[in-house]
Amino acid sequence: MRKEETLRQVYRHPLLTEEQFLTICEAHQEIEVKKGDLFLTKGEISSSFLILEHGLMRSFLYNFEGNEITTHFYSDREVVIDVLSLFKHIPSDGYIQALTDCVCWQIELEQFEQFYQSMQAMSEWGRAWMSEQLFESKHRAVEMITENATTRYLKLIKEKPQVIRQAPLKQIASYLGVTDTSLSRIRKELSKGSFLAAR
Repeated sequence: MRKEETLRQVYRHPLLTEEQFLTICEAHQEIEVKKGDLFLTKGEISSSFLILEHGLMRSFLYNFEGNEITTHFYSDREVVIDVLSLFKHIPSDGYIQALTDCVCWQIELEQFEQFYQSMQAMSEWGRAWMSEQLFESKHRAVEMITENATTRYLKLIKEKPQVIRQAPLKQIASYLGVTDTSLSRIRKELSKGSFLAAR
C-alpha cells in the first residue's frame, strides 16, 4: 500500500488504467539511500531514476573555481533524475546525494522505455512531466536574474519547507546563488522583521 500510495502521487494521468498502474508499480524496486551517500556520481552514465518516498536529496556540481554548487533539491514524492545522462546516455556532469536517510522506488531506464513505447498514458505522462521540468528550469533561471536573494529565499520557504528544515545552510546558500554570510544576514533580517511585526 505504501508503494502504491507514493507512486500514485507521481504517475497521474487520466488515460492511465488501474491495470497499467499496477504493472508500472511492479517495475519499481525499493531502495534505501543513507544520509551522505551518492546515488549518482560525476562521469557515471545514469541507468535509472528514483521516486523519493521519504527524505531529502540534492543534485550538485563543482564550478570552475572548485566550489560546490547545489543545483536542485528533491523532496517527498518527487522524481530524482539526471535527465541528460539518463536519456542521452552520456556521463553525468554532477552528483546526486542523499541529505537524509531516504526511502525510494527505483525503475530502470529499459523498463521505463518499454512502458513509454507500449502505453499511451505513459508517453503522455512523460511528455507532460518533461514540459513541466523545462518550465521550472526556465522559471528558475529568470528568477536568478530578476529577483533578489531575499525574495528567492522566501519562495523556497513557501515551496519547499523541507529544504529549510533539513538542508545545511551552505547548500541552501549555493542553491540561491549567495554566500553563507549573505544568507545568514537575510535570515537575521527576516527574523528581526518577524519580531517587529509581532510587536
